Amino acid sequence: MTAKASPYIIVFTLWLLVFSSAGQTMIISPILPQIGDELAIRDAVLGTLVSAYSLMVGLFAILSGPVSDKFGRKRILLLGCATMTVALGLHGFVDSYVSFLAVRVFAGMAGGMLSGAAVSYIGDYFPYERRGWATGWVMSGAAFGQIIGIPMGIVMAERWGFRSPFYLFGVTMAATVFLILFKIPQPDVVRSKEPLTIKKAAADYVDMLRRPEVAWAAVAYFMLFLSVSLFVIYLPTWLERELGASGDQIALMFLVGGVANVVTGPQAGKLSDRIGRKGIILLACIGLSIVMVLTVPLVTSMASAYVLFFITMILVAMRISPFSALLTSLVKDERRGSLMSLAVALGQIGFAVGGAIAGPLFANVGFQANTLLGAVAVLAMGLIVWFFVPEPARTT
Repeated sequence: MTAKASPYIIVFTLWLLVFSSAGQTMIISPILPQIGDELAIRDAVLGTLVSAYSLMVGLFAILSGPVSDKFGRKRILLLGCATMTVALGLHGFVDSYVSFLAVRVFAGMAGGMLSGAAVSYIGDYFPYERRGWATGWVMSGAAFGQIIGIPMGIVMAERWGFRSPFYLFGVTMAATVFLILFKIPQPDVVRSKEPLTIKKAAADYVDMLRRPEVAWAAVAYFMLFLSVSLFVIYLPTWLERELGASGDQIALMFLVGGVANVVTGPQAGKLSDRIGRKGIILLACIGLSIVMVLTVPLVTSMASAYVLFFITMILVAMRISPFSALLTSLVKDERRGSLMSLAVALGQIGFAVGGAIAGPLFANVGFQANTLLGAVAVLAMGLIVWFFVPEPARTT
C-alpha cells in the first residue's frame, strides 16, 4: 500500500519542483538581451536557446513517460531533479553560443523527465475531484518563480552576470531532491506487467493517438505552448527597445504577473473541480487572444505594460490548471505518465516552434506580428478543447 504522507507536503514538494524548473526556463526571456550582448549572439538566433531546450524536453518527456508508468513516478522525479541540479550548475561554465546551447540541451533532458511525471503524480495520488486544487497549487510554483525567482534573477544577472540566476534555481532544485527522497511516497496504482521495450512504448503512444480525444488534447497542448512562446519570449526585448525599459522594470513586470498567477491558478483549479474545466479554459483563451492583439497599440508606457501583463497572467493561469487536471482523466492510471509525457512533448515542440518563429518574426516584421500569431494559436487551443476534448461527468 502507499505510505501515508501529508498531501500538503506532497503539494509543496511538487510546487518547489515547478518553481525551480519553470523559473530556470522563464529567466531566459527577460535576460535574453543581456545574454546576446555578453556572448555576441544576434537577435534572430537568440530564440534557438529556448527552442533547443524545448525540443529536448519534448524528446525526453516521450522517453520517460513509459518509464514512469512502469517503475513509478518517484524514481523518475528523483532522476530528473538530480540531473537538473547538475545542469544548472554547469551554466557557470558557458562562454559562447555553442557552450550555452549545449548546457540548455542538457537541462532540457532533465526538464523532459520532470514535466510529465509531476502532473502524473498528482493524477496518481489525488482523486479527480481534488486534482484541480492540487494542480492549481503545484502550478502556482511557476507564478512564485515570477514573483520571487525571476525578479531576483534579473537583479542578480545585472549585478553578477547572466549565469548567476541559474545558481539560485540550482539550490532550490537540490532541496527538491531531498524532499522527494525522504518525504514523498510512491503512489499505489496499477503498473504495467509487460516488459518495457521501445517497440511496446511506441505502440502504446500510437494506440493513444488513435483515440480522437487524446489526439485533440495533444494538439491543444501544442497550441498552448506555441502561443506562449510567440508572445512572451521577445516581450521583454520589445519593451526595452520600444519603451527603454530597464532590467528592474522588467523584473517588476514579471513580479506583477506572478502575483496574478498565484492569485488565479489555485482558485481556477478549485473552481474547475466544482463547475467543470472546459468552460473556464475557453473563456480564458478568448480573453487571452484579445489581450495579445491589443498589446502593441495599448502598451505605451511601463505602467500600461504592468496592467496588461497582470491581465495576461490571470488568463494564462485560468487555462493551465484546469487543462492539466482535465488531461489526467483521459486515460487509465497505467497510461497516465505516457499521456502526460506525450502532451508535454508536443507542448515543448510547440514552444520550440514558437521560439524559432518568434526570432525572425520579431527581427524582420516587428512584435505586432508575434502578438497576432500568438492570438490565433491561443484561440485555436480554446476551440479544440471546447469541441473535441471530453470532460468526465462530475460526481455530487
